[in-house]
Amino acid sequence: MKSQKPKLIMVDIDGTICQNRDDLREEELDSAIHYKDVKPYLERIKMINELYDEGHNITYWTARGCHSKEDYTELTRDQLVSWGAKFHDLIVGSKPHFDMYICDKSYNCESYFHHKKRGLP
Repeated sequence: MKSQKPKLIMVDIDGTICQNRDDLREEELDSAIHYKDVKPYLERIKMINELYDEGHNITYWTARGCHSKEDYTELTRDQLVSWGAKFHDLIVGSKPHFDMYICDKSYNCESYFHHKKRGLP
């Protein structure tokens, strides 16, 4: 029996469930080579998969391609599938690029995964 109403959960990709390659970028802001070889954080993917298995709706949402206007949907979908990520939807390129996000509903990924690893809410 589920104890809570299923939630719509938006999950970032780069720096959240896989390596963030921002520090390795050269002249171009979005370059496929910087996305195709990122390494997944499998433990974090497992935690998101648990939310999926509990009945929550998981949407991965990434800014990949926002600057370059390249379409990274196929590459990103293939990565998620190969990493074993469970999800209902994928949104690529329409996420705004920002340095800070302030919202009453958001989690910092480091804090979220830190708490989950320790069994905290």
